[in-house]
Parts: sequence; structure tokens; C-alpha cells
Amino acid sequence: MKKVIVHSDLNHCYAQIEEMKNPSLRSIPMAVGGSEEKRNGIILAKNDLAKACGIKTGESLREAFRKCPSLLIIHPNYDDYIYYTEKVKDIYRKYTDEVESFGLDEAWFDLSHSQTLYGDGIELARKIQQEVYRTYGLKVSMGVSFNKIFAKLGSDLDKNMGFSIIDESNFKEVVWPLPVSDLLMVGRHTALKLEAMGIYTIKDLATYDGFKLTKRFGKIGGELWRFANGLDESPVKRVGHVREIKSVGNSKTLLHDIDSFIQLYEVFRVLSECIAARLREIHKQGYVVSIYLRGNDLSGMTRQIKMNRPTNLASDILKCAYRLARRHFDFDRPLRSVGIQLSQLVGEVYDPISLFENEESRPKQKALEETIEEVREMYGPQACQMASVLLHRELTDFDPKHTHTVHPIGFYCG
Repeated sequence: MKKVIVHSDLNHCYAQIEEMKNPSLRSIPMAVGGSEEKRNGIILAKNDLAKACGIKTGESLREAFRKCPSLLIIHPNYDDYIYYTEKVKDIYRKYTDEVESFGLDEAWFDLSHSQTLYGDGIELARKIQQEVYRTYGLKVSMGVSFNKIFAKLGSDLDKNMGFSIIDESNFKEVVWPLPVSDLLMVGRHTALKLEAMGIYTIKDLATYDGFKLTKRFGKIGGELWRFANGLDESPVKRVGHVREIKSVGNSKTLLHDIDSFIQLYEVFRVLSECIAARLREIHKQGYVVSIYLRGNDLSGMTRQIKMNRPTNLASDILKCAYRLARRHFDFDRPLRSVGIQLSQLVGEVYDPISLFENEESRPKQKALEETIEEVREMYGPQACQMASVLLHRELTDFDPKHTHTVHPIGFYCG
């Protein structure tokens, strides 16, 4: 039985869904984007007319309006995007129980075994693509191949409801001439390092010495060599597969720049309380606290520290994050956005006794934080707050826990 793995990509996802909800938007340049007032003003998705004006995903609203003064900006409605992308994936699930999401708008599904019921897998994939369009008016590009990596490449070859087939007989003609940066897992920095080694195309990577790549990049170097040669054997995850959570974090682009540790401490407090509450919900603790600080010149800095014992207490996370900031940042430039993340997660365990801390206070602190979170869940995030937070209301008046933030899912996320 031939392998038929499909990767689907819902083109310009957010913009397409907005056009589906309001068809009149198809006749004007439109983009889904943030808010300049709240300083998260970037283009998240654009329709074809906006694309024709040169609008690019990720650019600022200011840049976009320079190119197209009549551009209509619609603020994102993540509840709708989650709902409709799941509806599309429900169509895939009609034909196979191997459907693996890759973010909101992308998914792999394996039709290999479905061929015993529905016939040729490639024709079945075409049928599914048309069914999505007939049912919801949404265009998906599809790549069909014998592995996940090449299927993903195939869906990127033609974004306008394209359908690309990459098999064992043609992958060297189709895949190898492409830039090495087109390969999944090759980011901008990795691409620059590969180019410095004389590796510019996927063929260059495939024909390079795999042992040298592993020596240069570690395990991922060998994996990239295998990907380029079509040797990926990773299975499509089954429906219901739960990915292991490896980190919990939140970040915030601030309403205005901050230039003091007093202000930073209060923003860190809001982020820490959110992270701690999310950790307790999944019954996890973490060892490593990381902070991300981005200046108003858009330069970023990341630092981390490993604690002696795992925690899901906001007070611990706040203390570590603030200590890192004081040690490594001196406000040589104001800060535009900040973030905290807790990683190296483990299950909730009984706290080991420390000779250097007040052990009696920890159960009380945990009970206090849990009670505060129960009040907030019942009456809203502003129902119970530290008085110091109110001194900087314009910076701390946000709810990171209940704000939809959609992140791509990594290829190796379980």
C-alpha cells in the first residue's frame, strides 16, 4: 500500500474566514491586524487585493497604510478562527483517524489506510479539498507525498488552492532545486549558517556529508540531512493525541515604553500570576525561568536561570524573573515588550525541604494564590489585585490568561 500523506494549508486563514463571514470584503483590500493604539499593530493576514498592493504579513500597520491608504483593517476574532479551522479538520477526520494539527491553519492527515475504503489516496485528497471549498467556501492548498516533510513543502508550492504531488520518482526534480530555507526546521539563523558552509539549496544539503552536519549542528544536523533526502519516517499523530506541554509562558507588548524597574516589576507580577495559575491547572511545576526583554529599538535579550527545586508559585517566578532583569539589564533603552516563561516542567511533587527558606510560608502562599485565582475566575481578573498594580494601571490592565494567543506548534512537540 503506497503512503499518501497530505499537508493542508488554509491560505491567508484569518482573512479568508473574515471574507467567508462577510463576502463584501472580497472586493476591497482588507487585512486582519492588531491595534496601533495598543502597540500590537502588525498585519496577521491579508486578502488577495491587499497582497496585490504589496501588503506583507508581519509588517506594521503604518507600513501597510503607506502602500495602501484605503486598506481596511479588521481586528482578529480568534474564537471564530478556532471554530472554523476545527470544522475544516472535522472533514479530514471523516476519512482518517490520523489527523495532526500544525497550528490553527495547517494540518497533516494520512490517507494510506483510507485507500482500502475510498480508493486512490491522491484522488481522495482532491475530493477532500473540493469538499472543504463547497462546505465552507474556504480554499486550502495541499501537498501530497510519501512523508510529512515533503507534503509540507508541496503545500507551499502553490498557495492559491494548489495541489502538488511529490513522490519517490520526482522529489529530486521538484524539491532539490528549492532554497534550503524552504525546508521545515531551517530557520533564518540556521539558513545563514548553512549558506556559510556553501549549502544554498536542498540538493546541497542532501549531498553534503551527513556526519559533518551532525558534528556542526548536533542531532538536528543529521535530521535535516535525512529530511532533504526524503528519509523522514515520522508518523501522523492520531486524533486525540495529546502533545506534551514543555513550557508555559506569556509576553506583553506594553501600552507605552517602560523605563524603570518599578514598572517592570508590576508587569512581571501580572505575567507571573498568570503563568503560575496555568501551571496549577495542568498540575505542573517548572525548574527554569526565562525572561525576554525587547527594547524600543526592537532589539531583544533573553536570559534564564534554573532554580534548585520546581515551582508553580507566582512569588517564586516573579522573584527569579526580577532577579534576572536586575542582573542583566540596566535600562540603557526603554522596554517595549516583556515576557516570562517557565520550562523543564515536571509533575506536581511534594516540595523538598530547604534549609535556607521559610518552609512554613510556602503552603500558605500556595493557598493564597489559589484562592485569589478562584476569585478572579468567578468575578473577573480585576476582582482581586495587589494595590501596587493599580499604581501603573495603564501597564498592568491586561489579562494574559484569557486572551487568545495563537502560536505555531513545533514539529518535535510530541
